[in-house]
Amino acid sequence: MKHTKITRSFILVLTAIAFFGISCVNAEHKDGETATQADQPKADFPYDLKNPVKYNMPHNLFEISGIVFHNGDPKEVFAIQDEDGDLFHLGLSDKESKFTKFGGKGDYEDLTIIKDHVVVLKSNGELHTFPISEINKPEIVDVVKTKDLVPKAEYEGLAADEKAGLIYILTKDSKPDSKAKKSSIYAFSFAADGSLKSSGEFGLSHKEIAASSGSDKTRFRPSAMAKNPQTNEWYVLSSVNKLLVVTDENFKVKATYPLDGSLFNQPEGIAFDKDNNLYISNEGGTLAAGNILMFKHKKP
Repeated sequence: MKHTKITRSFILVLTAIAFFGISCVNAEHKDGETATQADQPKADFPYDLKNPVKYNMPHNLFEISGIVFHNGDPKEVFAIQDEDGDLFHLGLSDKESKFTKFGGKGDYEDLTIIKDHVVVLKSNGELHTFPISEINKPEIVDVVKTKDLVPKAEYEGLAADEKAGLIYILTKDSKPDSKAKKSSIYAFSFAADGSLKSSGEFGLSHKEIAASSGSDKTRFRPSAMAKNPQTNEWYVLSSVNKLLVVTDENFKVKATYPLDGSLFNQPEGIAFDKDNNLYISNEGGTLAAGNILMFKHKKP
């Protein structure tokens, strides 16, 4: 009997240890699931950033930078590349692109279309503006260059709010003497004749981005932005940080979404079409062509 009691006690001890071990494993598994879910876009985010439709670009758009659609029409995308003053336009599946020259060699970063005018941004903040009706000519002569519109800095983002008649110019980095660490955004009203008038300044807080993304190790360096026409939210892209930042219409950060480096080689351009689908362009790499990734809008 004594032996039986010892055996039963031993079995109870083993059972307790096994139960405790299983509980610990389950607890760790749940923690792992929570961490994984935190890395995923929120359930109400209307795009699946891991499942794009991929369009490879022709060779002359290997270094594709900014992209935009005219009136949101996805049948033809307008694009620039970093080094040459050429405006490209093509169907997303086209093997060749049409282009017209609007400027000389330079560091061209982004473009937008507003009131039937194309506006191209250079990294020094200079703008090149011309009517979209000129794009089928070999070279555009009627180009208006606007200098000294914004403070001296490095600029990478340009976007339009067609409804409000405004364009926005985004700095790549915060001001050197800025303690707040914000990327400055300058707004300008755009008249039908192409003239510009200052219409306010905004700041994109690096602290808010760090708090949302859970990391402040890397300085935020935005590369492009576009306004979601359905929600009026701004989508701000960072190539260096591999990050997509969503803000309200006044650039207050609402959410951040990491971008998978295996899909996003060097994200430099962002745009929406009239059906609210999202497009992000990537410069080419060692084994990859420049491309545009399309993310279909998930209907509610």
